[in-house]
Amino acid sequence: MKHLEKLLWWLITGKRGGINRARIIKKLNERPYNANQLSKELDLDYKTIRHHIKILVDNKIIKPVGDSYSKLYFLSDDMENNYEIFQEIWDKFIEK
Repeated sequence: MKHLEKLLWWLITGKRGGINRARIIKKLNERPYNANQLSKELDLDYKTIRHHIKILVDNKIIKPVGDSYSKLYFLSDDMENNYEIFQEIWDKFIEK
């Protein structure tokens, strides 16, 4: 099992809030969003989104681009190149 796969298992199924982190990853696979847009799209509190974004950035799953006010978030290159690993986890455990 690759490092990224283990990390995703832990972030999504092994920690509280994993479903929200997974939903953020899915949204960012569609296009870049800022935290406010993600909050509206996912119908989650802005502070909740910021918390999950910090975890995903700290673990190099997503990356910020831009200054603090207009910062957009993208999937990291590694995440983008291995998105099928995330999709397998989503299919097995999130969309039951």
